Amino acid sequence: MRRLSRLVAAPVTVLALAASLAGAGLAYPNPGRVTGDVLVHDPTMIRTSSNYVLYSTHGYLEARTSTDRIAFTRAGSAFRTPPPWWRTYSSGNDPWAPDISQQGGRYLMYYAVSSFGSNHSAIGLATSSTGQPGSWSDQGVVYATTTSADHNAIDPNLLVDSSGRWWLSFGSYWTGIRMIRLDPSTGKRHSSDRTLYHLATRPDSPYAVEAPDIVRHGSHYYLFASYDRCCAGTSSTYKIKVGRSSSPTGPYVDRSGTPMLSGGGTMVLETHGRYIGPGGQSVMSDVDGDLLVYHYYDGQDSGTAKLGVNLIGWDSAGWPYVY
Repeated sequence: MRRLSRLVAAPVTVLALAASLAGAGLAYPNPGRVTGDVLVHDPTMIRTSSNYVLYSTHGYLEARTSTDRIAFTRAGSAFRTPPPWWRTYSSGNDPWAPDISQQGGRYLMYYAVSSFGSNHSAIGLATSSTGQPGSWSDQGVVYATTTSADHNAIDPNLLVDSSGRWWLSFGSYWTGIRMIRLDPSTGKRHSSDRTLYHLATRPDSPYAVEAPDIVRHGSHYYLFASYDRCCAGTSSTYKIKVGRSSSPTGPYVDRSGTPMLSGGGTMVLETHGRYIGPGGQSVMSDVDGDLLVYHYYDGQDSGTAKLGVNLIGWDSAGWPYVY
């Protein structure tokens, strides 16, 4: 925390240089220092009243805690036992890609249950009064897809817009990123707005874009997404791109004006040095600024998936970069 706080206080000229280099694709920062149990996939993190809690894919949603956002300790899982409905979508009871937030005094976690390469998938919701491991109560299925669908119900992310409306974005391959509206009173799909919005895809099969995370900054909404191949160790080609829109439902465009529905996306972070295939990202706001929380594959450790954390800066045109 102290190290990251010092980075925020760096001279404006240094941050401007970092923004210029990142925007030009000339350099990417290494992840900030993290220690302890940092072998994670698809991380999401929140700051509670007592600690930081990070959840990730596998193990009933693996949990790690930290008091300083540097040293992380394994701390069980979100769930003590798997809800029975998981078996419908995953024979191994293996949930993925959680998304944690605090809304109205309670913690919410959306997550996916599926099997690799399938769109027979479901997004579930769990709630907790503390956000701590083992405290979560499952609320059942929010949205599901079958093998006949043209999209995939995994990698969920909750957005509460400037008007207080709730949205859930999600998607992986097939036709890319989709969005539905939620009812804030239940956290589930809105009863009257049943529109299935389309936010991002690619013109090239297999339409490798997934893991949306949408945040509001200034007058725009920013859609961060992971592109290309995940989960292949040092052969992974994952990378993180972004587009923005004045509306939560789009259209989202990149810095050059190319729509994300036409394959657009401005690069935020990609392979550099030992840090291979960064992605599975989430964006978290903390006392020292916005954070990009993600996994990468360590080229100096047999491609092991590890936690990456960087601060996010915003350039003069309102585009994000990491430092």
